[in-house]
Amino acid sequence: MNYRYMRVIVFFDLPVLTEQNRREYRAFRKMLIKSGFMMMQESVYCKLAQNNSAADAIVENVKKNKPSNGLVQAIRVTEKQYSKMDFIVGQGTKDILDTDERLVIL
Repeated sequence: MNYRYMRVIVFFDLPVLTEQNRREYRAFRKMLIKSGFMMMQESVYCKLAQNNSAADAIVENVKKNKPSNGLVQAIRVTEKQYSKMDFIVGQGTKDILDTDERLVIL
């Protein structure tokens, strides 16, 4: 089976003025983390998908769990495009698992 790995990157800017806003912000961020997203920067999260169909499902899950206010954006890029990211200041960390190796412990 041929896989074309994709990255789904979610950007969000949510209000945190009221307690309800802060509750929605925390719930949205926790949902992203539980769904397997990794934080790239403050309010920028990324997840690896095996193909375009999986990336579409990930975006649909984000839409289903969107907060009531604020701005949430998602973009899908291929793994090749993602690997060409330039670091202008700073450097990337290698604590992100970006291989297709899987470990199953029963």
